[in-house]
Formats: sequence, structure tokens, C-alpha cells
Amino acid sequence: MRLRRRGLLASAGAALAWPSLGRADDLGAACVRAVLGQMEALGDGPALLNSYLVETGPGAGDFDRTQANAAYVYDNALAGLLLLAAGHRAEAARIGQALAIAQAHDRKFADGRLRNGYQAGVMTAPAKLPGFWDETAGRWDEDPYQLGTESGPVAWAMLLWAALGMTAPANRAGNFLDEQLRAPAGYYGGLYGFDPSQTLLSWQSTEQNTDLAAAFRALGRGEDAAHAAAFVRGMFDARTGCFQAGTAPGGAVNPLLAADAGIWPFLAGLGSAESALAAVAGLRHGEGIGFSAASDGVWFEGTAFAALALKLAGQAGLAASFLTAIAANLSPEGYVYATQAASLSTGLTVGPSLQPGVPAQKFNYYRRPSLSATSWAGLAALGVNPLAA
Repeated sequence: MRLRRRGLLASAGAALAWPSLGRADDLGAACVRAVLGQMEALGDGPALLNSYLVETGPGAGDFDRTQANAAYVYDNALAGLLLLAAGHRAEAARIGQALAIAQAHDRKFADGRLRNGYQAGVMTAPAKLPGFWDETAGRWDEDPYQLGTESGPVAWAMLLWAALGMTAPANRAGNFLDEQLRAPAGYYGGLYGFDPSQTLLSWQSTEQNTDLAAAFRALGRGEDAAHAAAFVRGMFDARTGCFQAGTAPGGAVNPLLAADAGIWPFLAGLGSAESALAAVAGLRHGEGIGFSAASDGVWFEGTAFAALALKLAGQAGLAASFLTAIAANLSPEGYVYATQAASLSTGLTVGPSLQPGVPAQKFNYYRRPSLSATSWAGLAALGVNPLAA
């Protein structure tokens, strides 16, 4: 049913000629309309949005099959923050309430965690987890990343809950992070794998600790915020003027230049404008940026938050050119495509391999309409910084 409703919205979106946008506020309004349209198609009550509007015809691939019903927490929290910024509090609250139901009614755990993703649609109790039909094995299957819990997405849910005044689930999530993912410096990456036993991801991410610093700060948890912020500041490399991506298991520094790790510290008040500008320069591909230094092309989610950082750093002209490029890459449904090219490498893997002799799955993006790219584009166009103090 969700796919059929999405198809109806696609026809309506095409008639609106989304790409004919002239100003940043036009792009912001278009992104908000697109998110509201997808929410309306879900029906009433607490609900989560599909993170990608996937291909369902002959052009569909493995990505489309595994993402067809996935609603990622990070993407939905971003969408809620966009709706809240645009004055649609009731619709933002639908997302916040859905996440709170998911937290309170997990099929296995009762410790305040959120999974990385849930099934899109109206929220149920217990919360349904995403999955897909494995043709080869002839069974319903699940994805170990979607079932897992990374600290960054939890932080974004906490930011949305804090903005909505929903402090009880936000603090419950914060307590989970303190009890299970707090490291000597900062916080670990998260948990990965299938129920009932999951693997600790002992790497640490500059991006995710930035998220956590902002989320704990929003909740008034100063010591927790400072603990995450100290890790972020420790990842600044004075030689390059940029923040490094984080640390590998065991503590070795990962020097990869990644968009979120390079730019978000500035948005969160943990880095300088110069550090963000250096990251943009190192990641730039024409009128946009890649996910990381390993990317050979434009990633529109990053291009959007780079545009916001450029605005705040006084580079209005370049910010406008980035937003213009985004406005030229809207799907018929009004969502921003994830990438400019058909696919984009990030230089990362989805998670550790759970099978001996089988390499870890590469983490790539594909040119599909993306909720997170749309939400960041809307926030950037409206000039709203969700990580601000």
C-alpha cells in the first residue's frame, strides 16, 4: 500500500515541475512540501517515513530490495527537525512519537536504545523492523546494520525529542548511551548484528560524537556533552586544518576526510569556520561535495549541509551555487536525489563481516530520492542549523 500511494504522489509531483526553483526559500518550501506529501500518504498517527523512494520496476537492484521498507532513525529525526523549523509541529511530533513508541516497544530490548531503522509507515507496538525477501534462500531476511544501534542516530532522535519537549525518551536514550556505549574518551560507535546478541562497535566517530555533544547539550546534560565534545576536539589535525574521521578499534586514528566529520563540528560550535571551509575545499567536486576523500562525485546530503556551513561562514555565493545544484536534482516526488551519478563510494563499509572469509559490505550511495538529503536541503535553504547550541 505504501508503494502504491508513493506512486500516486510521484505523478502529482511531476505535474508541479519541482526543478523550476529560483530562490533558496523556494527550495526550502519544496522540500517541506515533499516531506509533508509523503507523510500524508502514510495515514494518521505516529509514523516513520521511507528513507529512500526505491525503484520497483525492471531497474530495481539489491539496494532497492533491501531499502524498500526501511525508515532510518537519523533520516526521520532530520525530517522532524525540518518540519518543526517550518512550523509543522504536529507532523514533526508524529515522527517523535513514533520513535518513542519504538523505543518503548522493542521486540527484544528494554534498555532505552533505538534501532538504526524500522519499517516505514504507521508505528506499531512492538515496533516492526525492516527486512526483505531473499530469493536465493527463499526466506524473509533482515539486515544486521538496520537491526543494530549506532550512537549518532540515537543522538539525532534525542535532538528531535528535545526540540519537541519530549525529555523522558530523550533522557532514557542518553542513559542507554552512558551505560553501554560510553568510552574512556567520547562514545563508541554502537552495536551491530542480529538479535539476541549484538557486537560492540569499538571504533569511535568524530561525526557521531559531534551529534552526541549537541544532543546532550540540548538536554542540559553538561558532563555528557563535554565528554563527547572532548573527543571531537581531539580529532582536529592542525597540519591539515581539518577534523579526522575518528578512531579504529584499538584507538588508531582514522585520518580520512569525511564530510560530516569535517563540517559538523563547526555547525555544533566545536570547530571553526576555517576548519569547515578547509573540509569543503578538500571534498569539493564542482558545485557540490563528496561523502569523503574517497568519493569521486557529488553527494547531495553533504552538499546541503556544506551550503549551510558556507552561509554561516560568510561564503554566501558558493552556498547559493551549491543550493542551485541541489534544486536541479529533485526527483518527480520532490525529494532530493542522494547522488548526482548513479552511485557513489564512501570509502567505508556498512559494518563488520559476520561470516568468516566474506568481506565486509561496501557502503555506497545510489541515485535514489533521499529523505536525509531532502531534509538537509530544506534546513540549509531555510538557514536553520539543527546542531546549533
